[in-house]
Amino acid sequence: MKNQSLFHKTKGLLAKNSTTSADQSETNTLSQKPQIQHKTLIFIGKYWAWVFLVILIGAFSTAQGFFSLNNFQAILANNSLLLVLALGQTFVIITGGIDLSTGWVMGLASVTASLVMRQYPLNANLTLVILSGFLTCVVIGLAAGFINGVVISRLKVPPFIATLGMYGIARGFGYILSGGPPVSVNQPGIGQFGNGFVFYFHPKAGWNLFNVPEGISGVDLRNVTSLLPYLIIYFVIALFIVHWVLSKTKFGQHVYAVGGSAMAALRAGIPVNRIITKVYMLSALMAGLAGFLYVMRYSGGVASAGDALNLNSIAAIVVGGASLMGGEGTLVGTLVGTLIIAVIQNGLIILGIDPFYQYVAVGVIIIFAVLIDQLKKQS
Repeated sequence: MKNQSLFHKTKGLLAKNSTTSADQSETNTLSQKPQIQHKTLIFIGKYWAWVFLVILIGAFSTAQGFFSLNNFQAILANNSLLLVLALGQTFVIITGGIDLSTGWVMGLASVTASLVMRQYPLNANLTLVILSGFLTCVVIGLAAGFINGVVISRLKVPPFIATLGMYGIARGFGYILSGGPPVSVNQPGIGQFGNGFVFYFHPKAGWNLFNVPEGISGVDLRNVTSLLPYLIIYFVIALFIVHWVLSKTKFGQHVYAVGGSAMAALRAGIPVNRIITKVYMLSALMAGLAGFLYVMRYSGGVASAGDALNLNSIAAIVVGGASLMGGEGTLVGTLVGTLIIAVIQNGLIILGIDPFYQYVAVGVIIIFAVLIDQLKKQS
């Protein structure tokens, strides 16, 4: 009887332990599901833009002429001004702000620089002419950014309203100074700095730096292969500089801190007002530099030079993974977002599709990017 009783007790304990283990296993499985979902959303939030860019390139590569060196160079060169604008705007978005004035600050800088550069005689030193235009764009950008920064940080005007005001001011002065039409710069050699290439190759004449090989003209120019546009060089230099500022300096750390929580940053001893002012000065400075590149590319300036680029720069940043709430964003993500917009525009044109569909496509992508950001935060 004792053995039989002991057997029943042992059997009961084993059954109880088995039930407990099953319950624990089920609990662990249920607790792991949210973790897996969270990790999946984080992964999608980080890399979906890269994946989507690869899919776009693959889809458009079936079109004749898309998957070629010349076309890829054209995509980067044609969108270099948008990329420069987006670099400065990224800092603003990370702080939780927005700058609606960059496109028209770019236009005002291009007009003002063109007016200064055209004052020089045709035989003037080209370096001096270019330097004058460059410094003019820098001054215009810094002045506009300083006004934006002070109004936002000191007077506590919301960024949307403050930069919308600067939008109108820059637009008005751009048209007043130019009178409406583009302001041309007739200095010989200006266009080469905006449209030239580093390397030129001809099957007979071989390689040459910075200029088409001597003796090549007329029909032979069709056989010249041009590599690495200057505009790509300018943008890469700007990208490396601002990337270093954002990722390697104390100022960059403070930008993320202010975007994450301005109150917490203030309690930590970070000069929030000064950081915000500097961020808007940097954004407008990049807009001024974009205006300078516009003059180099088109040998002149126009008040509306950046009108179409303003909202596209914000779209590129959002698509690249930055949060409009602040505290998140990278310059590499901005680059990817800009390339997505550029590839869509280029691919639709090559396929012969009405280019106005690009606005629809970009709008859908922006909504999708914001939804991913919200899901990531909710998880």
